[in-house]
Amino acid sequence: MPSKRSRLVVTTFKIRRLISHVLKGNSPDLSPNGIEALRRKTEKTARMFGKLPKGMIIHPNPLEKIYAEWISLPESPDGKAILYFHGGGYVIGSPQSHRIHVSKIVSGTGIRAFLFDYRLAPEHPFPAALDDALKVYDHLLSIGLKPSDIVFMGDSAGGGLCLATLGTLKDAGKPLPSGAVALSPWTDLTCSAQSLKTNLKKDPMTWEGSCLVFSEYYCGGHDPVNPKISPLFDDLDGLPPLMIFAGEDEVMRDDAIRYAEKATQSGTEVSLTVGAGMFHCYPVMSPLFPEAKKAMGEICGFIRRRLDMKRET
Repeated sequence: MPSKRSRLVVTTFKIRRLISHVLKGNSPDLSPNGIEALRRKTEKTARMFGKLPKGMIIHPNPLEKIYAEWISLPESPDGKAILYFHGGGYVIGSPQSHRIHVSKIVSGTGIRAFLFDYRLAPEHPFPAALDDALKVYDHLLSIGLKPSDIVFMGDSAGGGLCLATLGTLKDAGKPLPSGAVALSPWTDLTCSAQSLKTNLKKDPMTWEGSCLVFSEYYCGGHDPVNPKISPLFDDLDGLPPLMIFAGEDEVMRDDAIRYAEKATQSGTEVSLTVGAGMFHCYPVMSPLFPEAKKAMGEICGFIRRRLDMKRET
């Protein structure tokens, strides 16, 4: 049973959604003209998650036509890295909107993270985001990081992009990172998952109709069954160990479950957690309620193990 604190958080989200529905309608303007306003609102809302932890360092490290930044602690080793893929349905989100979330991973692991600003749809449909992700990974290798010293992590669409990047690297015969963490990954842009319908009224974090609209924007005329768009349809053998989280009550639940089941059947080592009564990307809410705090601890432990980091006690 979900904790009292988590139920309070879910209730708060639902009340905010209800107020927004009464005052502004059921969902924001998802048309191409409305996307820019939605992006500004997302950046503003991100500031409500608090401030960066004391001692956290933001070091801009832009690549050619791609803004990126390191998030680290003074003691973070130079030879290890988390490559983070931010979420936002492929149409919103940025390093700025996800700094607070990523800083929690950095704090919990002591390992620096590289957060990058891939191009967004509808202005830049597939394969722009994937091309940017591959370029950023190549950059990390070019500065001396070994694949075994890198872990991928992403949330929502960023979780899907993280998994699509793994599949693309594998198919190209390129070295893979030592592991990957995906929070509520969007793995099927055909939007065929049953939970998209059954959990629509339960999920306080997803706008009605947004998955279909965002999928159309990102696919840009390409077939959503393309495994580089929807990693659920890829061959999932030969991937590094994966840790996947999803909420029981979110619309992306079945995307995570189906991907984890297929990857396991293909011989990939997968840890899947479906949080009872939980919502989209709930681990990033740590330490607000026990389920999120526990998940964050498990994520940080997985990353440290994959990067062979021993935490002193």
